[in-house]
Amino acid sequence: MTQTRHEPTGQAAMKMHQLITADGTRVHDELLDPFVQDVDRDALISLYRDMVVVRRIDVEATALQRQGQLALWPPMLGQEASQVGSVHAMDQDDFIFPTYRENGVAYLRGAKFPGIMGTWRGNMNTGWDPYQLNMATPQIIIGSQTLHATGYAMGIAMEGRETLAIAYLGDGATSQGDVHESMVFAASFQAPVIFFCQNNHWAISEPVGLQSAVPIAGRAQGYGIPGLQVDGNDVLAVLAAVRWAARRARTGGGPSFIEAVTYRMGPHTTADDPTRYRGVTELEEWAAKDPLSRLRTHLANAGMLDDAAQAGIEAEADAVAAELRDACINMPDPEPMTVFDDIYAEDHSVLDREREQYRRYLASFEGQLGAGQQVQGSAS
Repeated sequence: MTQTRHEPTGQAAMKMHQLITADGTRVHDELLDPFVQDVDRDALISLYRDMVVVRRIDVEATALQRQGQLALWPPMLGQEASQVGSVHAMDQDDFIFPTYRENGVAYLRGAKFPGIMGTWRGNMNTGWDPYQLNMATPQIIIGSQTLHATGYAMGIAMEGRETLAIAYLGDGATSQGDVHESMVFAASFQAPVIFFCQNNHWAISEPVGLQSAVPIAGRAQGYGIPGLQVDGNDVLAVLAAVRWAARRARTGGGPSFIEAVTYRMGPHTTADDPTRYRGVTELEEWAAKDPLSRLRTHLANAGMLDDAAQAGIEAEADAVAAELRDACINMPDPEPMTVFDDIYAEDHSVLDREREQYRRYLASFEGQLGAGQQVQGSAS
């Protein structure tokens, strides 16, 4: 397919909010500045440390997949600021509806490594109890989590609670019907939901310019939802933008849409080869906007981060990676019959029948079926 455009034609018509430039310079933004007045040295160091750790997690998981320990992995390399900044803006009772790429969000929300890695290793259907973390399990179906988040938020509004839901989505998901339906309902019922779109410029091999003729955040206005475009590689700006949307949600302002402009440095998943559809210069251009290096430069220039502190953070990240590797490699294989667990809230006749068929199928490999018996449902 010939790709004729890369950037939305209306990109220049929308302001992209930013607080720390790619060279580490702190700049001011009238809308966002009030939302980060409390962010002191320790808070900035915490944001930086978390970005270093989640990148280390991502690198280790990618290596584990290449070594055959995981069936698949969706790298988040380059999107650390969007994940870390957004989750730091949430309260613990806010409910998160992620895609499959928010493994950094899951780690920071408190998910354990067996839960994060189990699905990608093929050992479990789901990685954690959503109601223990206030975070749904990863959604593979593109865009459907926005429906879940909107419905949950409508429930919040009906109950009069001062909390919110946040739906993570990618630029490709904004072309899905589920997302449009979610935004119609969210606007109609003033649901306290944040649509947090990480525009990483590629929906697998489809560039964003072929998906949207205008900035993605500009689409929200058509639904009556305020849309904000923010530098997704600027963790401070992302933190402020999500706090802005969260305040709107908690005070009855209804839904908000944030487009975090970032870049997927790696493949869509480890089954993908991005060198077949994007150029080297594009990767180099975005490497210069790296979210970690810009905050590290900012901290170092301000005298808030020296070599010893940097070494300590890297050592912490290495220890987390070692924990991840140990959890993955030593994960016990599940009992086959557990594949039926946690599918429905209650058992029913169809599930009972399928469970029995599978039990008999497994038994056939162990010579436990009697002569003349046939596995129910198998070909005759």
